[in-house]
Amino acid sequence: MSEHDLVIRNGTIIDGSGAERRTGDVAVSDGKIAQVGKVEGRGKRELDAGGRLVQPGFVDIHTHYDGQATWDSQLAPSSWHGVTTAVMGNCGVGFAPVKPHDRERLVQFMEGIEDIPGTALHEGLPWTWESFEEYMDMLDSIPHDIDIAAQVPHAALRLYAMGERGVTNNLATSDDIHVMGDLAKRAILAGALGFTSSRTVNHKSSLGETTPGVHAAFDEMVGIAEAVGSTGKGVLQLISDFRDFEKEFGMVTEMSRRSGRPISISIGQTYIKPENWRRLLDAMTKVRSEGIEMRAQVATRAIGVMLGLQATTNPFDDCPAYQAIADLPLNERVARMQNPELRAKILNQYKERYKDEADKRQRKRWETIYELGDPPNYEPDPSTAIAFKAKEKGISPAEHAYDYMLRDSGKAMLYMTIINYVDGNLDCVREQLMHEAAVPGLSDGGAHVGTVCDVSFPTTLMQWWGRDRPHDRIPVETVVHKQSRATAEAVGLLDRGLIAPGYKADINVVDFDKLRLHVPTIVHDLPAGGKRFLQKVTGIDHTFVSGIEVASNSESTGATPGRLVRGEQFV
Repeated sequence: MSEHDLVIRNGTIIDGSGAERRTGDVAVSDGKIAQVGKVEGRGKRELDAGGRLVQPGFVDIHTHYDGQATWDSQLAPSSWHGVTTAVMGNCGVGFAPVKPHDRERLVQFMEGIEDIPGTALHEGLPWTWESFEEYMDMLDSIPHDIDIAAQVPHAALRLYAMGERGVTNNLATSDDIHVMGDLAKRAILAGALGFTSSRTVNHKSSLGETTPGVHAAFDEMVGIAEAVGSTGKGVLQLISDFRDFEKEFGMVTEMSRRSGRPISISIGQTYIKPENWRRLLDAMTKVRSEGIEMRAQVATRAIGVMLGLQATTNPFDDCPAYQAIADLPLNERVARMQNPELRAKILNQYKERYKDEADKRQRKRWETIYELGDPPNYEPDPSTAIAFKAKEKGISPAEHAYDYMLRDSGKAMLYMTIINYVDGNLDCVREQLMHEAAVPGLSDGGAHVGTVCDVSFPTTLMQWWGRDRPHDRIPVETVVHKQSRATAEAVGLLDRGLIAPGYKADINVVDFDKLRLHVPTIVHDLPAGGKRFLQKVTGIDHTFVSGIEVASNSESTGATPGRLVRGEQFV
């Protein structure tokens, strides 16, 4: 008779606590870790992990699977990258609560802010709910490969409580705030993990409308936070431009102080205010010393947009000659673009479009755009930017980019760094990751499907920072702790993120020497034939959720042990 469901033997255990690695066995029974060390009992399944790392499954606290989770049981590509718990509903956008006549508005916000095709959302979303509680019940009825947790989004609350006033520049009345607070409170009590908001003017709907959270004043933000806090549960999350730093940071601090709830803020280095992230982290350090539980969500590499003939955008998509062929199948487009006459026409239109001094910024952008390559290089040398490669060849950057995108039958991608690459390296990312207030986040799994594929952030953290970076690497024990236990603690999921008896048996078995990211590829598997980037990884040999294997080297097993996580969890 087998004593355990699974025994992983002879692995190098990195337990997620930050402690040094050790060799041993891990036994799993009834979805939980039963024993760590020398396991004498046998398992129904025995797995030899000799020469491999055995570590907790990753907890990704910043995804946007709000739509995909309603139609897809496989939350790839997150499950390919060792993620065993995905937290969605970030940045104040989502699909509940919602009145039937407002569904289109929520789709427009998700489509514009998170680059998820509206056609896919229209066809895929079943819309069997109105309240957030009903939305969670629907999610709970669908098995998934990994666990998911939902947060209640500010845009939906504002629209539900205020109607059209909620998406225009209107201040909420005290009655409006009461309604939104009550809706958020009910959602938290039903199992929502937290409340989220976006206060950046960069977030706009597909119609160009600014995200509703931008219009919210102090009383509204603090009022909703206090309602969440009245439950004694839940976390707060937001993104902001911090245009008036003192005022905005003061409001964020009061949200946490008055609610008594943890709050996390997205942080990155921008070209416009390249030192603002340090100011924000310094301010966090101060309020944390005063007892405010505030965290920074940081990326594990530069946040960059992929440009190409298959992507949502490319450098020539506003040229009339390109627009005339933009809807052709890829192979036909490539054939047309190889014609010297069309090439000259598109390039001349591009040159004419950006000839004025006012467009100097656009021309300067070539110094931030790189050939992505295969395997992808996410810390390229600044001297290899398109601007300088073109100069070496004696041609314009536009010419070089045009010819490069035609490679690999039109599948070659350019990589434009947006955040965290002002200095032409990832030193700022390392500083952010190692800050006491920081946890990895911002992967945006399920979003930006045609422009970004940052869902592989956890693999970058392991591969690049733990092994491949030529200098200033981060100990693998720290990397694993940051992406598993630290992220789990940040959102109150205290039953996971550790390889220890009694904890949830979410486990990755990793062949660290073979760990490798592959170049992102486009597939058309969303509802209505919508496209998205997927990125595979080699070296994550086994991913277990509650002791059941769900993925191996970017191949799904078809198992669906994942469930909706309702609220805080404890061992």
